[in-house]
Amino acid sequence: MNYGLYLSASGVLTNTYRQDVFANNLANVETPGFKPDLPSIRQRDPEAIEDNLGFQGSNELLDRLGGGVLAGRQRINFNQGTPRETGNDLDVALTEKHQFFAVQSIDSKSGQAEVRLTRDGRFTLNNARELVTQSGKRVLDTRDQPIVVNGPGQASIDATGQVILNNQPTGQLLQVTRVNNLEGLTKRGQGLFAYAGADPRQAVESPSIKPGFIEASGVDPIMTMMQVVAATKAATGNANMIKYHDRTLDQAVNTLGRVG
Repeated sequence: MNYGLYLSASGVLTNTYRQDVFANNLANVETPGFKPDLPSIRQRDPEAIEDNLGFQGSNELLDRLGGGVLAGRQRINFNQGTPRETGNDLDVALTEKHQFFAVQSIDSKSGQAEVRLTRDGRFTLNNARELVTQSGKRVLDTRDQPIVVNGPGQASIDATGQVILNNQPTGQLLQVTRVNNLEGLTKRGQGLFAYAGADPRQAVESPSIKPGFIEASGVDPIMTMMQVVAATKAATGNANMIKYHDRTLDQAVNTLGRVG
């Protein structure tokens, strides 16, 4: 089998993966609090090195060609998005990239309540007067309890994270937590982040909150469009190489094979 086919196929697969990631980022260019993903590609070692074969079954020429490429670790770009004014009383934006709001999510399998983190500060009140996210997740206070606004009237959130009802403080504070190791966070959909292992949350006494604002998506549309185009070109180029290898094999079998 033509070794180049495998190398080109690995280029198609990895660059198609990059294209999908960049396209998803572009689709969320208007999603508040969205953090773009950063795909990577790493070189794959030749078989003799990857399988620790030594000189057994090794081919010097093929070893120099390498083993193609593989999808590397995918990271999240947590750079701060631009605050965008909405004027809504329950909208709040964080202006420091290590800070997050804490919300309650119910595990679909176990039914257990879990703490999730989010940068999306588009909050509202449900029918039970609970402060919730756009996806219906309960917003937590500093004691990990859902925030309930008791009584009728206009509710709002001030710059300290305190819930205000009819221009009077309710004593309920949004839980704004700091996470130093952002590498430990993983996406869980709906603008939520989860963490594994020890709880990384640290209390923030003076959170960076802007009432009446939301944090815009962290996606740069122009740069991301260029990334989509570059990944598409790379995948197409590798696909064309597969065609060339196929034509070469066809000539070798059907033309050169008849000579003599």
